[in-house]
Amino acid sequence: MQDNGKKPALRFKGFTDPWEQRKLDEAFDFTVPNNTLSRAELNQESGSVRNVHYGDVLIKYGSVLDAQNDELPFITGRSKDDFKGALLQNGDIIIADTAEDETTGKVCEIVNIQDKDVVAGLHTMVCRPKNKTAEGYFGYYMNSSSYHHQLLPLMQGIKVLSLSKTNVQKTTVKYPKDKAEQQKIADCLRRIDTLITLHQRKYEKLVNIKKSMLDKMFPQNGASVPEIRFKGFTDPWEQRKLGEIANFSKGVGYSKNDLCEEGTPIILYGRLYTKYETCIFDVDTFVKEKAGSVYSKGGEVIVPASGETAEDISIASVVVKPGILLGGDLNIVSPTTEYDSAFLALTISSGAAHKYLSSLAQGKSVVHLHNADIQSVSAKFPTKREQEKIHLLFGKIDTLITLHQRKLEKLQNIKKSCLEKMFV
Repeated sequence: MQDNGKKPALRFKGFTDPWEQRKLDEAFDFTVPNNTLSRAELNQESGSVRNVHYGDVLIKYGSVLDAQNDELPFITGRSKDDFKGALLQNGDIIIADTAEDETTGKVCEIVNIQDKDVVAGLHTMVCRPKNKTAEGYFGYYMNSSSYHHQLLPLMQGIKVLSLSKTNVQKTTVKYPKDKAEQQKIADCLRRIDTLITLHQRKYEKLVNIKKSMLDKMFPQNGASVPEIRFKGFTDPWEQRKLGEIANFSKGVGYSKNDLCEEGTPIILYGRLYTKYETCIFDVDTFVKEKAGSVYSKGGEVIVPASGETAEDISIASVVVKPGILLGGDLNIVSPTTEYDSAFLALTISSGAAHKYLSSLAQGKSVVHLHNADIQSVSAKFPTKREQEKIHLLFGKIDTLITLHQRKLEKLQNIKKSCLEKMFV
């Protein structure tokens, strides 16, 4: 049947017809079986049959699974004769029917199988289109909110959410009758995915470069000089306790509930390990200021006082500008003039100092760090001029990391908007 009132908000030029609507079990065949093989029965090295594991559908694969280019594990010690009737075809939709949250029901559409033998594994169900559709269309459509919202009331369980085949078959799918329109939608979203992957790789490469440079430009394993050094610097680095080179204080309590659209800029502790790099220039969270608040003067090093893991909170950033509110659960470290703030933040966040500080964090569900813990950290320091050159180098790397992170977020938002507006 046709649903004449259903057209997407965003549409390619030249397409005006209303979309088709079908019950899922009218549009797809559900007779292709899955298997119940665990991860222990799979390997990454060799075999003749490959397996689509539900965990990979949930986390690793996108809406379209390219069998030639995406990594598919092998089934150990089995051949295609063991899976008669279960081999996947191009265009099959694999649904992950179990997860710990509402990602239950995430799908991938397998394409480009060519000569490979591929089967669907544990906690999956296979939907095979009864009529040929444009490659990638249903992979994207069934991951959009337009379709996925139908699954939410069908999920059952407490700690683990599951979908039954019977319930999934009751859902409806909507699609343009014209395959050319289907293909344009799928191609558009695949191009966005390609750009997202490109910037994700660039971002990850830069993060790895920064990590490697931190290892090489700071002394390791008791050495007094680093492996890589700027030309003209030869003196050994000197060890100091942080309690001897800085003053310590605390931020004043604000919480997420105090945030508003406009007001005084504020840094809350949780943003240090989710948002900011070493130097904080701009702040995008605001509150209405309270009496007794603590404001930055510029150059303070801040360390979270609490968080979920010891690794998360054993990091530091520099508040570059004055006039920024410093919220509660922030340890504030103000180094003396002989020490560069950004260099100190890098020191705390990496290497031996980071490991030592992590070992001092106390707690179970929430861990805590106190100023006394930070004061006890010993670290090596070069001259201030060398400190400044090191921090400027890492500042440039951080700028590139932030650039690709922002491009990545922008592309992810564009994709999210397209998924909302290009489907009915």
